[in-house]
Amino acid sequence: MSKILIISKKKWDKKNYGFCENSKKFILSNKINLKRINQIQPRIIFFIFWSKKISRKIFSNFLCIQFHSSNLPKFKGGSPIQNQILNKINKTKLTAFRINNKIDSGDICMKSNIFLNGKAENIYRNIEKKAVQMIKIISKRKKISFKKQKGLSSFYRRRKPFQSNISNVINKEPNRIYDFIRMLDADSYPKAYLISGNKKFELYDVILKKRSVSGKFLIRKNKKK
Repeated sequence: MSKILIISKKKWDKKNYGFCENSKKFILSNKINLKRINQIQPRIIFFIFWSKKISRKIFSNFLCIQFHSSNLPKFKGGSPIQNQILNKINKTKLTAFRINNKIDSGDICMKSNIFLNGKAENIYRNIEKKAVQMIKIISKRKKISFKKQKGLSSFYRRRKPFQSNISNVINKEPNRIYDFIRMLDADSYPKAYLISGNKKFELYDVILKKRSVSGKFLIRKNKKK
């Protein structure tokens, strides 16, 4: 039986990977191990939530398919969820593409609709669930067809922690402030914050009302660099 390797450095909902337990076909890993890959000899390697560069030794010898949370070729690069929300996009695509030596530029085998509503953590959970569904569909295909990317391309760099400072949007409308806070509200992601003296206020769990935004905050000592 041919093997399918799924590599994801983060699991937003372990239930999504329940089908891998005791499976003879699907193997789940949170890291790249070339020695193990050579032992497994997988038919396909899928990468979910993977932002690091993948070695040519891997993608030139194995079929490697990565998921990117945008309608490629638009919004290539880092922080695609945040960059699309900032551009007032609430519906986009999850794109499965073949990895090559250029960032997010490989041929596409499948796209599926995703929505960018709610806080970032829930968005990531839904994307993970959708990616797993797409993996199951693609894995069943005897022959996987790929098409070259078409249309205007755009590229964005991964957001830096200092860009989470809410002063960047504090003078904008409530809905833009709401979007700014919710798009950063996920575990391990730099949350929206405000600095006052030696204190740092981190903002999360926001609710948008007609003319106001309410939510929670956590106060930390500001670590100056």
